[in-house]
Amino acid sequence: MDTERFRTALLDERRRVEHALATLRDEHPGSLDDEVEEVTGTSDNHLAETATATLGREIDYTLGDNAEQVIAEIDTALKRIEDGTYGTCTNCGREIPEQRLEANPWASLCIDCKRKAEGG
Repeated sequence: MDTERFRTALLDERRRVEHALATLRDEHPGSLDDEVEEVTGTSDNHLAETATATLGREIDYTLGDNAEQVIAEIDTALKRIEDGTYGTCTNCGREIPEQRLEANPWASLCIDCKRKAEGG
């Protein structure tokens, strides 16, 4: 298996996710409370505006959490490349097919173990 190709893909994806996360944080530097306070502080405040601000920020937080999770998974995959265990299922020890790694280079489980982990 060409682990250098996967290392490059992982590093490229890590940069992309970091950029997206930084952009998300730059667009919304304050806290949710600050944004809701700004909306509620106007004299023409509407409950819908507050709800919209809250929903938008909750979506941003979820995206941010997901991005941080992906970065952690990428870092773990890079460590597995260094350890020589990349491409091996961390649960059952079988080889993860290269097609799965091409689709998801930070995959740590073979498809069977992933399905079991998801309850399917």
